[in-house]
Amino acid sequence: MRSDPLVGSLEASGQALLQMQGLTVHFPVRSGMSGRKQVVQAVDDVWLDVRAGETVGLVGESGSGKTTLGYSVLGHYRPTAGRVIFDGEDVTGLEGKRLQRLRRNMQMVFQDPYGSLNPRMRVEEIVAEPLVCHGVATDRGDVRRRVEELLAMCGMPAEAADRFPHAFSGGQRQRIGIARALALGPRFLVADEPTSALDVSVQAQVVNLLQDLQRDLALAYLFISHDLSVVRHISDRIAIMYLGQVVEVAASDSIFDNPRHPYTEALLSAIPVPDPRSGWHEQRIRLRGDLPSPINPPPGCRFNTRCPIAEDICSERVPVFEQKADGHWAACHLSTSAVTSNHTPVEFGPARGRNRSSESPPPDNPTT
Repeated sequence: MRSDPLVGSLEASGQALLQMQGLTVHFPVRSGMSGRKQVVQAVDDVWLDVRAGETVGLVGESGSGKTTLGYSVLGHYRPTAGRVIFDGEDVTGLEGKRLQRLRRNMQMVFQDPYGSLNPRMRVEEIVAEPLVCHGVATDRGDVRRRVEELLAMCGMPAEAADRFPHAFSGGQRQRIGIARALALGPRFLVADEPTSALDVSVQAQVVNLLQDLQRDLALAYLFISHDLSVVRHISDRIAIMYLGQVVEVAASDSIFDNPRHPYTEALLSAIPVPDPRSGWHEQRIRLRGDLPSPINPPPGCRFNTRCPIAEDICSERVPVFEQKADGHWAACHLSTSAVTSNHTPVEFGPARGRNRSSESPPPDNPTT
């Protein structure tokens, strides 16, 4: 359930490069021996926008619908309901040549740098494949020059073009995947956990590369990750996703310093603190049970079965996704809903060594 101010602000925004308006993706399935038809509610009523040159981090547990959302934006999955607006044009459900033209502006960096590259193709063929498929370059000399240029942009030597993927490390393979994604000069990239399969030192190199490319090419990213530290480092804004729904969106610092949803608070409390004397384990919020099934999500707020502060209203009514503070949106019955100068947030879970009521309000960074 979405409040009218959010809908109006998204539609009125002249800055958003990409808009998801009530985006819903359901998959029909048959269960067990009976073959009874059921529906997996993978993504449900998501409103989110990404501005030109901005990075929006998308965070949530495995199974929350993050990757499905990314694939749906790119047209790999047809939405059940809602719209995807790219650069002012409704691109929902495009097919054939129109979808192919759209993909010149929207590309993906995949999670697995090993499985996303064809082991039977040389790097030159892998990076050049988008150029050939879209008819951007047909002369072999032009293709080779463009491939070498893309590899250089991603920190790879020109001679890498003549080798096969097995000759490279995970970080180098991810650089090759990024070079392929940039081949057509896109304006928007979905980065689906691009660092999760890499060593920590290599993760930093890939994140720095993505930031350099964003600065030089004015790219916009939807950055999907489990690593909250990486997300905070690279993201301008962060969206928290739970069981197919976005439950909180705000500027990166606002999410970390002043979370307005109990699920966000639980995620932040799970970040390890490298100090055995900090008492981190005692302060951590441990959620009850596992993520519910998207086939049969709980009534009301979908987080109510695991929420440490849930009340009766949480299982009876769907919370409105509304503005809790300037530029800070959340869907929670128990968090203060009015935007006021003396806003005091609800303390979710055990105290974590800070008095949030005395903190300054989050920065003014509107969602649209």
